[in-house]
Amino acid sequence: MSTLLIEQPVFSHLSNLTTSRGLYEHARFNEARLEHGYCVDDVARAFILLCRQPEKDLEILSFQNVYLDFILDAIVPDGKCHNRMSIEGYWTDQPSTADCWGRAIWALGVGAVYGVDYAMRARSLAGFRILARAITSDRMSLVFAALGAGEVLIARPEEGAARRILNTVRHHLLPLEKESKWLWPEPRLRYSNGSVVEAVLLAGWALRDMELLDEGLHMLKFLLTTETQDGHFSVTPPGGRGPNDIKPSFDQQPLEVSAIADACARAWDFTGNPHWLLEVKRAWEWFIGNNDLGVVMFDSKTGGGYDGLTMYGPNLNQGAESTIAMLSTAQRALQLQGFFEEQ
Repeated sequence: MSTLLIEQPVFSHLSNLTTSRGLYEHARFNEARLEHGYCVDDVARAFILLCRQPEKDLEILSFQNVYLDFILDAIVPDGKCHNRMSIEGYWTDQPSTADCWGRAIWALGVGAVYGVDYAMRARSLAGFRILARAITSDRMSLVFAALGAGEVLIARPEEGAARRILNTVRHHLLPLEKESKWLWPEPRLRYSNGSVVEAVLLAGWALRDMELLDEGLHMLKFLLTTETQDGHFSVTPPGGRGPNDIKPSFDQQPLEVSAIADACARAWDFTGNPHWLLEVKRAWEWFIGNNDLGVVMFDSKTGGGYDGLTMYGPNLNQGAESTIAMLSTAQRALQLQGFFEEQ
């Protein structure tokens, strides 16, 4: 994978955004915007990133504990979850089962399996079980929750809460209209679309439902075709994408590319087909310039990811979401690098 520009993900900007309390959500260029505070959405993403990181130094270990404490503090006894905290340490919203709930379940499911020690795994599992008490019909919340529930069920087949979440998400994402060319559970792509596919793939594998897994692979092929133009990724903008929308469209979010990389890495795990590795490689190449404008989408000096690809170039702000998306995609590409070196 000779196109990689870095040997390992650089966590310096993530470090600059992290305090003893949490992870700042937004940045003005590479300076944290303190007034916007913290949110579970980004802390959960960062916790997952660090759980997946193979080499963990003392700083990464300390950040993992900060992020875990933050997520657990956001949970209320009925299973709902806060999202936003001020810099003074006060929750500023009402607990809910919005996206933050799903992402918290995702993070704690990953922590319950891949936490660095028994204490982290046990605390993560306990938090996962509390969150699983809540019920929601929101499709994207369930998608994110399924990504954590799948990890737990694979490791702990007796975990009833994880199985219930996966069975629920199966009914919300399928069946697809197989005769239609639009192989998607909604009339438009929305956001984090790769996560939708990954949830179907993971549910199929964890529930040992090979038909569901096959549905996920068909969805992934459809998504890759829809999100590609002239051989590179040209992903869905915040306004969504329908079957007749014209590409390219802006502002493209790094999160979309990262979610596709995750889905393709999962497809490789479950099928062993090297085609999916090539798609992970292509996702990383989007960050190093193989995109609609031919521009690099991160700052190699700071380790920060740019907040979006506008029609005029990168949005040079380096917020938490985009930085984590860039680091996560680099992490995926590097984990798979050995396969290409052996060929």
